[in-house]
Amino acid sequence: MFSQTFILFTNYNSSIHFIMLRKTFLKSLCALILIAIFHSGFAQNQPDTLRLFLIGNSFSHNAGRYLPELALEGNHPLVIGRAELGGCSLQRHWELAELAEKSPDDANAKPYKGKSLRMLLSEGKWDIVTIQQNSMNSGDPATYRPYAKKLYDYIKMLQPNARIVMHQTWAYRSDSKDFSQVAPKQFAKSEKEMWQKSRAAYRSVASELGIELMPVGDAFWKVSSGKQGFRKDPEFDEQKAVYPALPVQKNSLHQGYYWDKNKKIMFDSHHANEAGCFLGSLVWYTFLFNESPEKLTFTPQGVPADFGQYLKKVARKTVK
Repeated sequence: MFSQTFILFTNYNSSIHFIMLRKTFLKSLCALILIAIFHSGFAQNQPDTLRLFLIGNSFSHNAGRYLPELALEGNHPLVIGRAELGGCSLQRHWELAELAEKSPDDANAKPYKGKSLRMLLSEGKWDIVTIQQNSMNSGDPATYRPYAKKLYDYIKMLQPNARIVMHQTWAYRSDSKDFSQVAPKQFAKSEKEMWQKSRAAYRSVASELGIELMPVGDAFWKVSSGKQGFRKDPEFDEQKAVYPALPVQKNSLHQGYYWDKNKKIMFDSHHANEAGCFLGSLVWYTFLFNESPEKLTFTPQGVPADFGQYLKKVARKTVK
């Protein structure tokens, strides 16, 4: 009798233990399924990383300067590759690519931090590749040909699925001492003429190639020619300037006047300052992600908040 009772008790405990193990297993299985569903949904909601490659010079570097910060705030994963050389034209970029094809071991064919254009373009899949003319030649359409087409074909050979875009650069500041070439041995005489001529050249070549245009130059002109644009300080005389005095340069998009480390007055009417870099990046952001940057809060140091908000509005209106 005792033996039978013990066996029954043992069987009863085993059944209870089995039921508890079964419940624990089912709970764990449900938890794993929920975790898998959550991660699957989370992964599906994550935007794809945009891989952007810039073929340009200091102007593309200026225009893309704040793009990483804007993309981060806008929740757009972004990777940027660069083949940039100071003052580099379409012709120069092509000649370097051509040299690398003929003599791949030639150090002169690897000017982009020890790499050739082929090497850089072959580093994974690039979604968008931008090209541009150097600013001093931007107003003369003859300087784009045949190099823009050669670069286009070269990019397509290496990245057949890439979307190629033309980056329209900007005109120099209104008080510049020089402006871009508009024809052989002919140069624009004003910021407006440089913008008009370069705009026409960019549009013409982009149309020939069947590619889109990123209108940074148009955005610069909207600001410069508008009520909030830069106006030259009539009281400032560069020849009589005494350190650290500088002219009023409110709302300038260009570097303008500054003092170097040797207390020598310098003037750069070509390159973008903080506000200009910000505007360029805002145009890029609007174009690349097809959304207004006005909801973003990021503004670089040195750019007044109200002016920064105005630049966001200009970028949104310029990119159509």
